[in-house]
Amino acid sequence: MNEPLPVPINALFGTDFVTLLVLVTSTDTMAEVAEKVAANVVGKRVARRNAPMAVYYQDEPVPNDWTVAQAGIGPLQFVFVDYLED
Repeated sequence: MNEPLPVPINALFGTDFVTLLVLVTSTDTMAEVAEKVAANVVGKRVARRNAPMAVYYQDEPVPNDWTVAQAGIGPLQFVFVDYLED
């Protein structure tokens, strides 16, 4: 089994104007990445919504059950996280 490795990523959540440096692990799923990014923004600068979130890497949505390693996201690479439209 692969040991989780720390992966610092650059992230932007939805309409927020602040990019973030967020520490995730190589074994985090995209759902976990979305939550870690949202924790810094939602309820502070972006309104909380009762909707699922998605992670986009290289302008493509990444399946929620994929890990950071499976998606090929490396240190300091950029991801965009946002609520999915209803």
